[in-house]
Amino acid sequence: MTRPLLLLTVALLSSPPLHAQQIQRQLGDFDFKLGTTPSRSMAQGLISPSAVGAFHGGLDLSHPSGWYLGQYAPSMGVTPDSTLRLDSYTGYKHHFDSTLGYEVGLIHYSQPSIAGPDSYALYGGISVLGSRFGGAWRDNPGNRTGTLFADFGQLPLFDVDLSVKLAHHRLGTPFTIGDGSHVNGFSDWSLELSRPWLGIDLNLIYSNSDLSGSGCDAYAGINTYCESMVTLKAQRSFF
Repeated sequence: MTRPLLLLTVALLSSPPLHAQQIQRQLGDFDFKLGTTPSRSMAQGLISPSAVGAFHGGLDLSHPSGWYLGQYAPSMGVTPDSTLRLDSYTGYKHHFDSTLGYEVGLIHYSQPSIAGPDSYALYGGISVLGSRFGGAWRDNPGNRTGTLFADFGQLPLFDVDLSVKLAHHRLGTPFTIGDGSHVNGFSDWSLELSRPWLGIDLNLIYSNSDLSGSGCDAYAGINTYCESMVTLKAQRSFF
């Protein structure tokens, strides 16, 4: 997707008549979605998170046969301190019945305004009784990452959703830290509880990695912080 089309997406999403977080239309046999949050279920756990304070949005096009494609921009690069980032994906999703299904796909990560190679991820997973379990293998320009995630949906007896993510990163070139030792790879993980409250999405997130101290200089993983951190996030969608 080109920058003009992305800016058009922003304009559509921020126009006054729109009050929904996602717009959905039928285009012949295709289901078209335009929104400020990712609409694709399995890829939603793997695409880049939206940068804080950045304009973000995307579109998704799916066919009744199960094939789909789409693009999500965690940052559209419209402010001086932001960079255009694009996550483009295509995949196939199939349900055997209302309780069991599977999904496979490919994601392309890019930053068009920055020179350098792009990266890709193969992903797949299953959905069972409203829960989703999946994994991905991502080939980055400096490392390779394997990710497992689980979205359990709403917990029984509790009005909260639970999701867990675990990743292992193997560096292409060992990272030398201050004491002269080398970091060849690391693992990180996160656990998130979320629920809506008075129109606000509340998220309680615990994240950590197996790096600490000066070893955190080598960290570039799925979490914002290297060491143990508890984050409370409140988010309200205005359109």
